[in-house]
Amino acid sequence: MRWDNLGDSPSALFGTDIVSRTVDTPEFRGITFHEVRARSIVNRVPGASRMPFEWTVNPYRGCSHACVYCFARKTHSYLDLDTGQDFDSQIVVKVNAPELLRRELAGRRWRGDHIAMGTNVDCYQRAEGRYQLMPGIITALRDYANPFSILTKGTLILRDLALLQQAAEVTDVGISVSVGFLDRELWRTVEPGTPAPERRLDVVRTLTAHGIPCGVLMAPVIPFLGDAPEQLRATVRAIAEAGAASVTPLVLHLRPGAREWFLSWLEHHHPHLVHRYRTMYGDGAYAPTWYQRRITRQVHEFAAEFGIGPSLPGAARKIPSAPAAPGPAGAPGEDEPRSPAGPTQLTLI
Repeated sequence: MRWDNLGDSPSALFGTDIVSRTVDTPEFRGITFHEVRARSIVNRVPGASRMPFEWTVNPYRGCSHACVYCFARKTHSYLDLDTGQDFDSQIVVKVNAPELLRRELAGRRWRGDHIAMGTNVDCYQRAEGRYQLMPGIITALRDYANPFSILTKGTLILRDLALLQQAAEVTDVGISVSVGFLDRELWRTVEPGTPAPERRLDVVRTLTAHGIPCGVLMAPVIPFLGDAPEQLRATVRAIAEAGAASVTPLVLHLRPGAREWFLSWLEHHHPHLVHRYRTMYGDGAYAPTWYQRRITRQVHEFAAEFGIGPSLPGAARKIPSAPAAPGPAGAPGEDEPRSPAGPTQLTLI
């Protein structure tokens, strides 16, 4: 493995005391954890991004959720790892994330801006059950009353419910859960390492019942597999019944790294759709604007039918509507530049 920018330079991603450990237990069989000590943990979003937040924290690289469409797959290529199987099984763990975050929050230059988590890979993936970095991260954010948000597919977030409640008493806390569809067969093949969609909706239900409003990113809506009106309506209905504060549809996007892996999956599971995908996406990462608008309109209509509304950009994360001034690009792979904005077409998870 090659560690980019390793050394003493100001731009180095990791410190020199890297430990690589292979865990071979029934729970984590086939997964290699690479424990690293990061040089920094609060990352500035590249200026080209269309995201409504400016700062992120990502304690992990790679993700055992193994979602075949994950846009973050490209980040593994910076470490000379492949964007397919390696991304799913070679997990980089920034073991010093909590202590490093506390130090950065205490710095004189930090202004207390909103920090978004779950923007690159899921901070509540299976590795979190072993390393338990998020309690320390949330505690630091709570202690400094620093606003933050979390986007996740993981049910493990409920472990930290008490901490989230404590943080919400002193600062703005935004939680969003990603549920793109209900189809169990589709889920088992396209998101094999994630909790089932109904379990994620249970997370929404539990958080809401404990006074923490939770939005749902209906992500991704997968063309030709999860976009039929009856599928969309059933998903929105389940989201509404779970008590979600809002629902925002996100159509599948296929950036380099994810595109190749997804099309390989498609050829194996749904070969009759390969040509349709190549026609729809062409050489780009995004579905046509007309298609995005159609999905958005349909989901918003179903949301109105079931009594929930779409959220404005940043609302689910409790981010002020006025965007911060864009800053310089951050470290490679932490948050990739985003495509020009489409109709509610965000690029989160």
